[in-house]
Amino acid sequence: MTTFHAVVWLDHAQAHVLHFDADAADATHLKLRGKHARHPQQSDVNAFFADVGNALEDASEVLVTGSSGAAADFAAWARGHRPVLEKKIVGVETLAQPTDNQLVAHARKAFVKLDRFNGTPTPS
Repeated sequence: MTTFHAVVWLDHAQAHVLHFDADAADATHLKLRGKHARHPQQSDVNAFFADVGNALEDASEVLVTGSSGAAADFAAWARGHRPVLEKKIVGVETLAQPTDNQLVAHARKAFVKLDRFNGTPTPS
């Protein structure tokens, strides 16, 4: 599915990545790999964030949501490891874990507001 927008909800153990347009959404669910999911090693977290980054690379604009620590940590990781992805991040929000449908609905509203604020049309 080729889409313009993507949203990710993540905590330090899982991520829900959704690419979407006006009519449909495509979800990818990722989990932290490694032996220490409860107390992950930094290398496990970096590998997890790399998987999330790979899942987002085709998007033109990305909204990052999740637990406050994980969303901010992922944005900081992108700044240090994937500067091209970091430039695509249009917002970082703390959000309690939603269903995929709730996440897409939230992201659609957020992107409409962002596009209006920036004076750009929302692609379909």
